[in-house]
Amino acid sequence: MSLKNSYTTSDYLQWDSATNLVRKLYRDKNYRISLLIGCGIFFGLRVSDLLKLTWEMLLDNDARFVIIEKKTGKRREVRINKEFQKHIKDCYAALDIQNLNELCFLSGKGRNKVYSIQWVNIVLKELKDKYNLKIDHFSTHSLRKTFGRRVFEASENAELALVKLMELFNHSSVSITKRYLGLRQEEILQTYDCLSF
Repeated sequence: MSLKNSYTTSDYLQWDSATNLVRKLYRDKNYRISLLIGCGIFFGLRVSDLLKLTWEMLLDNDARFVIIEKKTGKRREVRINKEFQKHIKDCYAALDIQNLNELCFLSGKGRNKVYSIQWVNIVLKELKDKYNLKIDHFSTHSLRKTFGRRVFEASENAELALVKLMELFNHSSVSITKRYLGLRQEEILQTYDCLSF
């Protein structure tokens, strides 16, 4: 729970910083957190849905999986990026997983107990400091926003990208998606740039 009148909106990481973080965490043998952050930025799912992923879902030969979103109850099909598939396999091998039905993000506190969202948020704040990440408000939701910003910025057709993201995020309008990605505020602030002195 946040303090009254406090700023709780999460920010996004620049794409290169996010993918570098995934690589550094793997290099530092923090395989599950590397995978969690990678899944967050490559799938654009809420953390509550990421925590439901199994190895079987991620290692499926079709390189896609279907999930029923916890928040919306809607069906969502996710395709796994070919480059990211190798990282998933590397994490799987490094963790020496024996059971494909096992949840990917099990904590060390007990059998079949996944990370809590609160714990992941604490870890992300620690990673922000440890890896000197250029982000003000880093939380689990930052991963989803990083996905959205990357899709938007990499697209040649910004309006089409916003429509696609609106569908993926299950937003009711493009204006909500723009606000979610922080685009609305950027557009408003650009108003000041058109002034001359």
